Amino acid sequence: MRLSDKMPEGKIRRASKMAARRKISREAKPEANPKHSEETEVKLRIADRQALLRQLAHLGASYHGRVHETNTLYDTPDGALRREDKMLRVRVERPAERPGYRMPHSAKATSLSRGTSEALLTFKGPVRPEGRGKRRGEARYKIREEREVSVADAAVLARILEALGLRPSFRYEKYRSTYRLGGLAGVTLDLDETPIGDFLEAEGSRAAIDRSATLLGYRPADYVTKSYGQLFLDQARRTGKVGALRRRRIAGAGAGDMLFPIKR
Repeated sequence: MRLSDKMPEGKIRRASKMAARRKISREAKPEANPKHSEETEVKLRIADRQALLRQLAHLGASYHGRVHETNTLYDTPDGALRREDKMLRVRVERPAERPGYRMPHSAKATSLSRGTSEALLTFKGPVRPEGRGKRRGEARYKIREEREVSVADAAVLARILEALGLRPSFRYEKYRSTYRLGGLAGVTLDLDETPIGDFLEAEGSRAAIDRSATLLGYRPADYVTKSYGQLFLDQARRTGKVGALRRRRIAGAGAGDMLFPIKR
């Protein structure tokens, strides 16, 4: 079932079909940052998805579509990018709009080996210290350089990166639904369904992030600045096992991947 299916009828305004086909990652970014040279974001844990959806409906949020993402991080064999707090990511998106739709795992596993898939190549620099609060409980944001470019063929891109000596280091997947709040143009809200739970990612100006978080019932103390990879490893360490998550290994990489379980 789509996240919007249980929302009060007529409350969530749908965007155009073109936006719903997910040029969202490039077209629906905050207006204050059109060149994507810097991103400011936080994550918010979602304890009750339906309650959040009701609040989005109450606020008149517009719905911009839902996609399935396969994300692969690349690094040098000795992990130089990770040590320098840098990230190089290849993202492949596919529409996930039908009620009850779940992409077959075979499609997920091969999304980076098919020549027909477009990819988004993203570089992110180290997290900047100005996003960190000085006092306990003060708002903290993840602020870092971000550069993105669309590449027509994900398989060719993967071969180029590997020819340069880079290797897949971590892969994670999620379903992402994007919302915008009317009258609050400086922020994009992405509701992420992940193997480790649901999160709301707010990206935009600090003021717009704070305002949207407040409207949705969150406080600065609720802000999460860790990556999904860090959150995944935190859960694995906390539980001593991955539990329902399937831990896999990419050839040449040493880290388990954050993937949804295979339904048999």
